[in-house]
Amino acid sequence: MRVACVQLTTGRNPTENLEMIAARMAEAVDKGAEMVALPETCNFMEKGRKAMQARVQPEADDTSVAAMGDKARQHNIWLLAGSLVLASEDGRGVNRSLLFAPDGSVAARYDKLHMFDVTLESGETHAESASYAPGERLVVADLGVAKLGMSICYDVRFAALYRQLALAGADIISVPSAFTQPTGAAHWHVLLRARAIETGCFILAPAQSGTHENGRTTYGHSLIISPWGKVLADAGKDDTMVLADLDLEEVAKARGQIPSLKHGRTFRLADGPQRSDD
Repeated sequence: MRVACVQLTTGRNPTENLEMIAARMAEAVDKGAEMVALPETCNFMEKGRKAMQARVQPEADDTSVAAMGDKARQHNIWLLAGSLVLASEDGRGVNRSLLFAPDGSVAARYDKLHMFDVTLESGETHAESASYAPGERLVVADLGVAKLGMSICYDVRFAALYRQLALAGADIISVPSAFTQPTGAAHWHVLLRARAIETGCFILAPAQSGTHENGRTTYGHSLIISPWGKVLADAGKDDTMVLADLDLEEVAKARGQIPSLKHGRTFRLADGPQRSDD
């Protein structure tokens, strides 16, 4: 299965962002991609919470959702909209990953579980829980030839989620992201390679990169990683896209050599409740 990860520097205007996405998708399809993955917050990145809330739309009304479904159908591919900023029922936004089938329909949707509420040493702060409603469900989608486990950005720091995705049948796990520069430089490659090795899954990690119109800077380095932890493609810092051919037999091969998914055990903390690594 040939897959592509698109790297973007998303701006504030959804129409302009869709034009960039369409161009990269066409390039990927011309090169044989059967699945194209976009990064986190690929429909727009606004300046602040109030500006985001003024622009955000429910999934059913969002023009980016309709346009991406049309593009998936036009190119007859699987399209992962890594995440879109959409409106939730309670008035907050949702950070939602949508998987479009080759007929343009939404095959799966996943709302980001873990909110990025941090203060970095540089003084950079993020408080996603003030703007977004967190998700509650683990999602594994059927691609026909493989199963896709869905996650978003900060989720990558919670290894138990990825183990559960693998145990639920995932062969590929998507990690669309908008990693900060400092955390990306320190942790991006090692976290993603670890998640691949632990689960025996391919990892698709399309990323935002560069300095955005809202003033934010992101790390880039969209990655495609094998179940053995080998980096198959790295997009660096540019607005570009990378491709790789996934030999899905490598999933069973990696898990056969290191069958850690079968070896999970229940254990107890000293003077504490029972825990399980499954």
